[in-house]
Amino acid sequence: MANHVCHFEIPADDIAALEGFYSGVFGWSFERVPGPFEYHGIKTPSDNIGGGMMPRMDPHQGPVNYVCVDSIDESIAKSKEHGASIIVSKSAVPKMGWFAVLRDPQNNPFGLWQDDETAA
Repeated sequence: MANHVCHFEIPADDIAALEGFYSGVFGWSFERVPGPFEYHGIKTPSDNIGGGMMPRMDPHQGPVNYVCVDSIDESIAKSKEHGASIIVSKSAVPKMGWFAVLRDPQNNPFGLWQDDETAA
């Protein structure tokens, strides 16, 4: 099923402290994801949606919701046609899929995700 929010990301200044907050308040669990940069997967008790936490890269960086799409290339093109701009170009998460981060016409960031086990 495409075009639903399927993932969220939360930037953190202190990952351990923020994990403690969300674990204590909501019962979320966290697991470090192997890879070249620090990223912690978030598992919510309902499993309806998962997320990730990473170091904040910019003081103005806030949470981002990702929409699962059938074709990231088509969704990027359609978003741009409707006034979106690209923050992070299409990028691979090897053996998992593709993501991009855009900004809607009113300056709100949103992400796109396409599952693709052949992504490299």
